[in-house]
Parts: sequence; structure tokens; C-alpha cells
Amino acid sequence: MVKRFYGLPSLTALAVFEASARHKSFKRAAEELNVTPGAVSRQIKAVEDELGHPMFTRTPAGVDLTPPGEELYRVLAQGFAGAADIVRRIRSSNRTSHVTIACTNSVALQWLIPRMGAFWDTHPDIVVDHQITDDPRGFRREEVELRIRYGFGAWPDEDMHLLLDEVIYPVAGPAFAERHAGATGDDLPGLALLHVSWVDPDWTDWEEFLTRAGIEHGKLGGARFGIYPAVVRAAEDNRGVALGWNRLVEPNVEAGRLVRFTDLAIPAPGSYYLTWNRHRPLTPPASILRDWLIAVADREADFSGNAQDA
Repeated sequence: MVKRFYGLPSLTALAVFEASARHKSFKRAAEELNVTPGAVSRQIKAVEDELGHPMFTRTPAGVDLTPPGEELYRVLAQGFAGAADIVRRIRSSNRTSHVTIACTNSVALQWLIPRMGAFWDTHPDIVVDHQITDDPRGFRREEVELRIRYGFGAWPDEDMHLLLDEVIYPVAGPAFAERHAGATGDDLPGLALLHVSWVDPDWTDWEEFLTRAGIEHGKLGGARFGIYPAVVRAAEDNRGVALGWNRLVEPNVEAGRLVRFTDLAIPAPGSYYLTWNRHRPLTPPASILRDWLIAVADREADFSGNAQDA
């Protein structure tokens, strides 16, 4: 029997291990690879048996890597990312230059897309593919080069640039605000609140907002929506009070479709970041888009700062 040249476990088993380590979940790895969780478990066991060490420890939330597992995953992730980059370049060598950027529905519809016209006009040769999802797993897709993320600036294996800070305040439609003229922050828990069911726990919800503002509240009622733009539209239609993320709703407020409701406002605990894979060089189109987005955000930050100073 001919020995494998590099003495490695099978590439199939290593691919299953890498996906399981990246997701920290056999179930999610199975979904990505389109196999059963049982098949994933068998491949992991084959790797562990061949290497003579456990790669994972099982936890109620999923799985964690052991020290040998961490070491193997680090090398595999770098190698797979490098191979994926080469494959992508070979595939696209005869195509129009393109770049894939990922962001949430709210950031895409309320901030990014309204600004992208200027980029398309300036760089008509670059095709921008938008991966729009509120599921953080979508940000880890292999083809994604750039990500606009809200959070605290701590994502493994990613370089990042702070784009914009954020402020959160209640907003409502003009008619709703007029019906409840004189309401204060303490009145908010008793009003019709519009909620969004974020998949990403970093986003602030009504309960966290009221707690941070020091407002006592019990169980909060109101309508719930799957994406933030639907919440904004419902608020414009005078259906209740929404949490207004300033960078996302400022155009709606300036146009009069929304008004700030009460004088309550708090700094968001996180900020918007532009991130990219630390172990994979950006393609020229991705570098151009990255630099353009940073310049746009810098101009908006300067304008906001000047307006506050005034």
C-alpha cells in the first residue's frame, strides 16, 4: 500500500474538521457541507484516532477546540484560505473585476446602498457583489472579502478599521409623535414598541436600551419584525416607537418621515467596523472599495463632528 506523501489524514476528514472548528458546531458544519451530523462525527473521530489526540471537547452549546485542535485548525484555516484565494483568482482571471462585501439588511438598505452609486460611477469596471444577511454565519462565507460589522472590534483572524460610532434614540412617525406629545422616556415601556428580532446578539434591543437609560420596565409588548428596515417602515407608518440607530435613520429624520421621540439618547455600546481576513491578501478591487468606504466614513464623521461643534 502506497503511503500518503505528506502523512496527513484524508483531505475530506480535514475539511470536515476545519468546518467544525470554524463553526464550533458539528451541526452547522454538516449544514455547510451538506452531509449528516453523523457523517461529521465519524470524520472527526477518524482524525482523532489517526492523530491519537482529541480535537474537541463537547459542551452544552456545541464544541470547543482542545490545544492540539487549536493548533491544527490555525494551520488548516490559513492553508484553506490561501488555496481559496488562488482558486478565486484563477476563476476570475478572465472575468470582470469584482469584490464581495457582506453586511446586515439594515446597514445595506439604510447606509451602504444609498452611497454605492458614487462608487459605481467612479469605478464602472468593478462589479460589487452584496452578501446581505442578518445571520453572522453569512459573514464567514468563503467568497466574502469585506464586511461591514457592528460590534466591539474583536473578531478572530480579522483586520479591521473603525468606520463610525453610533447613537441610539427612539423615533416615531409624525402623527404618532403628535398623538403622544409630551411623552418622556419613562413613558416608553407603556407605549407600542416596535422590536426587531436580531440574530446577532451584539445589536441593542429595547430591553437593553431602557436598562442602559435607567428606565424601569417589566415585560415589553409590541410588534416584532425580522429585519430592521421593516421596523423603520412601521415607525414611518405611525405604528409605534422604534429604536433609531442614528447612522441608519438620520436621512429618514431629515426628510420628516420620522421624528425623534422624547429627548432620550444613549451612545451605542458598539461601533461599525470594516473588516477583512487577516490571512488573505485583498484583491485590488477589494482594496479600492475598502479605501473608498473608509474615505466616505471619514467625511461623514468629520461632518457630524463639525455639526455637533456648531
